[in-house]
Amino acid sequence: MHITFVKKIMPDGSMCPKCSEVSERLVKDGLLEKVNYIAIADSQDADSEGMQMAKKYKIDRAPFFLVEDQQGVMHIFDVYFKFKRFVHKQEKSDPNLVATA
Repeated sequence: MHITFVKKIMPDGSMCPKCSEVSERLVKDGLLEKVNYIAIADSQDADSEGMQMAKKYKIDRAPFFLVEDQQGVMHIFDVYFKFKRFVHKQEKSDPNLVATA
C-alpha cells in the first residue's frame, strides 16, 4: 500500500488550517509513519504537484489522501476519519499490507 498525503498552501503562503489540524492528528494517531509521500497543493501555482493531483482525481478540497492498494486500485479520501478507518481496517486484515515510509 502506498499513501500520499496532499496538503494545501493558501494564497497568503500559510498552510491551510484544516491541513495543519490533520497533520497533528496523523502524529497523535500514529499514522504519520504510514504516509509514504507528502505533496503540496500551492493555490498560487496550478502546476504544483498537489494541484495536479487534485485535478487528476477531481478533488476540490484539501487535505486529501491517495491510497494505492496492493492491486493498484486508488482509494481517495478527503475526510480524515474515513482515511483512518480504511488504514486500520487494512492493518487488521493483513499488517504487512501497510508500508511505512
